[in-house]
Amino acid sequence: MMVSDPHIIPADMSIKDALGRLNNLSGAVMTLVATDSAHNVAGTVTDGDIRRGLIVGAPLGAPVSAVMNRRFHALHPGDGPEEIAAARDRGITLLPEVDGSGRLIGLFDFTKHDTRLPLKAILMAGGKGERLRPLTLTTPKPLLPVGGRPIIDYNVEKLARAGIEDVTVSVRYLADRIKAHFSEPCFGINVKIVEEADPLGTIGAASLVEHTPEGDTLVMNSDLLTDLSLEEMYLRHHREKADVTIAAIPYTVSVPYAILATDDGNRVTALEEKPTYSYFANAGIYIFSNRLLATLTPGARCDAPELVERAIALGWKAVYHPIAGTWIDIGTPADYRHACELMDFAGNRLSHPSHH
Repeated sequence: MMVSDPHIIPADMSIKDALGRLNNLSGAVMTLVATDSAHNVAGTVTDGDIRRGLIVGAPLGAPVSAVMNRRFHALHPGDGPEEIAAARDRGITLLPEVDGSGRLIGLFDFTKHDTRLPLKAILMAGGKGERLRPLTLTTPKPLLPVGGRPIIDYNVEKLARAGIEDVTVSVRYLADRIKAHFSEPCFGINVKIVEEADPLGTIGAASLVEHTPEGDTLVMNSDLLTDLSLEEMYLRHHREKADVTIAAIPYTVSVPYAILATDDGNRVTALEEKPTYSYFANAGIYIFSNRLLATLTPGARCDAPELVERAIALGWKAVYHPIAGTWIDIGTPADYRHACELMDFAGNRLSHPSHH
């Protein structure tokens, strides 16, 4: 049976008492979930439902079942991010979760989570951050404050809002500082720590994490700030049945000279004045299939591009997902200043454009 929740009421509660319960929810989601004696969901109740019932003559002493919405939306076994997104797009703020018999087993609160992705996550936090010295002489780069919060906390919060609960952080440099930081839950997540005895590159630490044979794992650098929609990235990965999906940022190169086009000899065939070339660059965020991560040698150094190239060589599918919004790789003092200015201006919040 579910633990008690102020949003859950019995369907035989009076309309007056239900109004009192809604009033006590001020500041939270103003929706109640009504259940019968078997704890099956009978309907949902908002102040609008009650107001409409009172207008047509329902007395305050009547049971709330007289005015509740019986055509409610719910999450069922097997439902995933697509069903959650569909409910969110309808403006639903609280979604009951039911088992195969209709029995209430949970509540999905859209004020706390955007989605629930079937992913584990690994945040890479073992680097020395040498380009940011002296700031990183005593503080590991992931713990440098941006907008009053450690950089890594923005990413843990992002994972929490995506419903990812299994999070591991790989550490090496000033490892004790990061271990201490995650000694207590962060945004409701009990973050696990793996420590690299030797530098393992940008993906080698994933070999120290236990993976199920099936499924996928999100791997990202811990020193990034981005409003990338993890939901959209996962859905692309899932639709494409990919073994690796790489988040990519547009990167433009402008050449300040006229570029010559030539044939195999020394003949000039065309002249292009100050051309601009556009590419997609690796953003340091990946979704890997667990079967690909299983090809890593435990404890051996490996960089993420090497693992991507391995997938391609095996004939496995690699795709990219473009980032349309904010992405900052905090690698230099200039990057760090820019990140601090951005978060101060934005009030410590990165927007989620896909959910607008």
